[in-house]
Amino acid sequence: MSDARPTPPKDTRTARVTGEEALAMHAAGRPGKLETRLTKPLVTARDLSLAYSPGVAEPCLHIHRSPALAYDYTSKGNFVAVVSNGTAVLGLGNLGALASKPVMEGKVALFKRFADVDGMDLCLDTEDVDEFVNCVRFLGPSFGGINLEDIKAPECFVIEQRLRELMDIPVFHDDQHGTAIVAAAGLINAAHLTGRDLATTRLVINGAGAASIACAELLRAMGMRPENITMCDTKGVLYRGRTEGMNQWKSAHAVETKARTLSQALEGADVFFGLSVKGALTQDMIRAMADKPIIFAMANPDPEITPEEAKQARPDCIIATGRSDYPNQVNNVLGFPFIFRGALDVRASTINDAMKVAAAQALAELAREAVPEEVARSGAGKRLVFGPEYIIPNAFDPRLISRVPVAVAEAAVRSGVARKPLVDPARYARELTNRLDVAANALEAIHEQVRANPRRVVFAEGEEEAVIRAAIAFVNAGYGTPILVGREERIHATVAGIGVRLPEGIEVHNARLSSSNSRYADWLYEKRQRDGFLYRDIQRLVNNDRNVFAACMVGMGDADALITGETRSYSVALEGVRMALDAEGVLFGMTMMIARRSGTVLVADTAIHERPDATTLAAIATRSAGVARRLGLTPRVAFLSFSTFGDPKGSIPGSIRDAVKLLDAEGVDFEYDGEMGADVALDANLRASLYPFCRLTGPANVLVMPGLHAAHILTKAVPHLTSATTIGPVLMGLSHPAQIVPTGSGVNQLLDMAALAAYQAISR
Repeated sequence: MSDARPTPPKDTRTARVTGEEALAMHAAGRPGKLETRLTKPLVTARDLSLAYSPGVAEPCLHIHRSPALAYDYTSKGNFVAVVSNGTAVLGLGNLGALASKPVMEGKVALFKRFADVDGMDLCLDTEDVDEFVNCVRFLGPSFGGINLEDIKAPECFVIEQRLRELMDIPVFHDDQHGTAIVAAAGLINAAHLTGRDLATTRLVINGAGAASIACAELLRAMGMRPENITMCDTKGVLYRGRTEGMNQWKSAHAVETKARTLSQALEGADVFFGLSVKGALTQDMIRAMADKPIIFAMANPDPEITPEEAKQARPDCIIATGRSDYPNQVNNVLGFPFIFRGALDVRASTINDAMKVAAAQALAELAREAVPEEVARSGAGKRLVFGPEYIIPNAFDPRLISRVPVAVAEAAVRSGVARKPLVDPARYARELTNRLDVAANALEAIHEQVRANPRRVVFAEGEEEAVIRAAIAFVNAGYGTPILVGREERIHATVAGIGVRLPEGIEVHNARLSSSNSRYADWLYEKRQRDGFLYRDIQRLVNNDRNVFAACMVGMGDADALITGETRSYSVALEGVRMALDAEGVLFGMTMMIARRSGTVLVADTAIHERPDATTLAAIATRSAGVARRLGLTPRVAFLSFSTFGDPKGSIPGSIRDAVKLLDAEGVDFEYDGEMGADVALDANLRASLYPFCRLTGPANVLVMPGLHAAHILTKAVPHLTSATTIGPVLMGLSHPAQIVPTGSGVNQLLDMAALAAYQAISR
């Protein structure tokens, strides 16, 4: 046991995930990551008659007469098949089709998460190129595009080329082109910063697989001269006349050169692209490169050389890697969701070089712009400002969806492969923005900021299995130092019982035996001596109530935040926390509800006030609107009631109308109105038709509840009735960060709340 406050480790930003955690996530609830959701109501017999027989005959006949109508009457235009045979799964090798399914499901999830593209994973149990091609070539009627994934070279080249020739929809092998597009975007900016012209830049690529060849081909299309690109494989330079280990794809990139090794090729080179293995690039090789060398060490999980080693050898270098814990991550998720989004929306017949170049240029241009506040602080501990440490956009930048698809769609139209015109690019960009839940992106940015600024968080109920697992996950995620409050022997017994190891970086504090006990008691007694507490009462609380002990740790600066609630009711847990931590302004709970259709909606108050008065309602609305802005939302606040703008019996609580009047008098800078029903608040069309005088210009994203009963009923019922995810209630208004989870919360909920508590500590 230790009561000292140690210095945090130098770098805790790397998020580590244990095998046990990953397996638990994939097995929880409904196994896997995907399910089918209906887009039309199928409740009554009439609904079924319209959706199926006899009504379905009508769209069938129309599509038969005009095949293009399939995009109007079916899901084809927003549906991508993610296809693999599992011959090159991640960095794990040939695992086969079945073992590739978790990755393919994940790819489908990324399509949906980042670009609202629907997908289906298709794992083909064949390594025969002809069989693979024949399986996929006939899928055109069902899908708007084909994303090939985790297929080994050289078969991937043949498969993609043949399918592109046979199909009239986009076929895209992301392992090749996704990496190439994002790397090209970074190179555009690195060349700009170092004053280079791509046409005269000398590039050395280490690795001659699918991604390496795609990088070389895309950079040629962007103007880099073929003779300035030297490619190496495990046997050395691909030079003209070499026969050993060559094939037609490698031969296409062989050049006239006297260099035979990677080291020789790098002498005087401007750029290094690594798509090979850890350690392939040495400091001596970097020293031999030209001034201001550009290094893209993209091997995963460990780069060819670390940024620290590269900077030590050449402080003037610009370096990118494939890792999220370093600046300038070459991340394919910046490319494929948005490229397909643009291609699908103009019904492109293919994804050509012009579209790839447009995507790379759009990414490069985006990195040069000022970064939104909700993303600006998420970049590996440094503010994201265009320069050597920021040449590639952050993967959670909400502007990606409105920039890259537009550029891709416009390029498709210009190059003649679009079958649907792009009449109004500005309107299209606005429509794309509405597809993305910016708050979900902002939440990930919050987690990134916590990784970049790790904090000490007290887990007050440290003997509980779920709490211990959450503390382990907290360390593995790189969020900082978790402190378990409890008896050491009980904690270690629980750890042994669940068969895990307590990693380094977790502290254990026994409240009764702590050397800080008397210090906490003195501090708390000074705060509470005029509230009827004797010193022995305070000493007993500090000794026996873990919430009081944990709150004292935070109040006295020995920890940054606390998390509790797993074993006690909200009110009991709050009472212990409030002994040591005071309220600043209005104290309330806010629950975030993330839903597929409506995006993120904030609901308040979901924790404290049974029947809030007008002043409290107005204060809650103002604070909640501020939270909405920090999440990237434009606040639209609705004061909810059972009736909308009046009730014949006059039973609307006056506090709601008075709260609106208070905000009127204050002249606040966000939209608000009420009283209104939840349906009116969330349905802009209903509001426009029945209540055109309402001040809200779109669906409400902040719902201020009339009382605790209604708030609890809403937030507890909705997750069970829909696919919505809830986070909270998040406790707002305390002098120090503290969060109380619902009793019996799972590991993920505990972890999310602990991360939010740490974020509150950073933001103070």
